[in-house]
Amino acid sequence: MFDATFGGAMLQGLIAFFSPCVLPMVPFYFSYMAGISMSELQSDDSIAPGAARRLVISALFFALGVTTIFFLLGMGATAAGQTVRMWKTELTYAAAAIIFVFGLHFLGVLRVPFLYREAKFESKADPSTIVGAYVMGLAFGFGWSACVGPMLASILFLASMKDSVMQGGLLLMTFGLAMTSPFVLAAFFAKPFLRWMARNRKYLAYVEKVMGLMLILFAILMVTNTLNVIANFMIEMFPWFQTIG
Repeated sequence: MFDATFGGAMLQGLIAFFSPCVLPMVPFYFSYMAGISMSELQSDDSIAPGAARRLVISALFFALGVTTIFFLLGMGATAAGQTVRMWKTELTYAAAAIIFVFGLHFLGVLRVPFLYREAKFESKADPSTIVGAYVMGLAFGFGWSACVGPMLASILFLASMKDSVMQGGLLLMTFGLAMTSPFVLAAFFAKPFLRWMARNRKYLAYVEKVMGLMLILFAILMVTNTLNVIANFMIEMFPWFQTIG
């Protein structure tokens, strides 16, 4: 049976990639991973075959590194949640309240100062190698920005309510795969993607608003115990979702 939290994690992951804190970083990651300058990357000329191959392979292992961290975070959140399961109702209300505040933060109604801080994990590994790209992904998983942090926190709260650590890990893995899959796809079509990005940069601010509204809706559904509304809607729209979760 489809679990609505997995659908929510998937959607939030996709939106997180297009957030103002992640999408503008993509060209710099591409340049770094392919081992070419920004001017070469943004020129009208095609990327050299060797550089294009390095970019795609590095993007794949970067995504694997990010998803590994999220998977482990999900397992940890579930393990922590199981130790305080007796307070499940209270924790649900607390989680919903925090997610609601995150939503207001994105809408610009209020600003939460600590959400502007960024954890950093430095790595000297060469990102154009498989190991280097994977380590770079691990670093990004540890150092998410303000735009990704609140959405990630909301999924972690949901993971803490899961019945097994594997379910919690899979929930965060879903978020990670949804957030990094567009990155890998963009690496395959780097030039067209960068042109599209340049044309649509002005719309990034609206993505933040969508994220805020989505978090507020999720908080309301949590506190009213009506997450099944999302599940029923998504099953009607996409019947194959019944195989997930």
